[in-house]
Amino acid sequence: MPLINFAAREINYKIVYYGCGLCGKTTNIQYIHKKVNPSARGKLVSIATEEERTLYFDFLPLSLGTVKGMKTRFHLYTVPGQSYYNASRRLVLQGVDGVVFVADSQITRLDENVESYLNLWDNLMDQGDDLSKLGLVIQMNKRDLGEIFSIEDMTDLLNHTESPILEACALTGMGVFETLKVVCKQVISKTGQG
Repeated sequence: MPLINFAAREINYKIVYYGCGLCGKTTNIQYIHKKVNPSARGKLVSIATEEERTLYFDFLPLSLGTVKGMKTRFHLYTVPGQSYYNASRRLVLQGVDGVVFVADSQITRLDENVESYLNLWDNLMDQGDDLSKLGLVIQMNKRDLGEIFSIEDMTDLLNHTESPILEACALTGMGVFETLKVVCKQVISKTGQG
């Protein structure tokens, strides 16, 4: 459910990038932050660990125009990829309006992708989210590498909700803004504000 600040005439949406370790969640957010006009974005906060770049979350407030006369602000977060940080994942998911599931397309990452995808659904159901009211996009990242799954095979494994699927290479930016645009449209329409 978006947070609405009537005094400021502002709607705040929370989008979480979810996926296994080193699948490209942080790289997506960093690319967006680098390419967006500085006047439309906030400060990028990142907490790095020795094992992975993000322990808790990245936070990027991004303004993208108005909806019904109210300014929209999208807050982008990532979760830690390792399963032993599940308490942090749950904390970041609280109050989520939309999820970008970032799948690592490499064949060697199949088990981690499936484990992370199932963990996402477990955590959303455990906190009582109405899954039909959440935006969900599946981003097939690292499409530039060799030895990757076909889109069809990854769809069969990871997309039981018939969510939009986008191909990406977060390092180069291919598909990054397209993914963000689709999930932003979803959260606006699913919350009845669009």
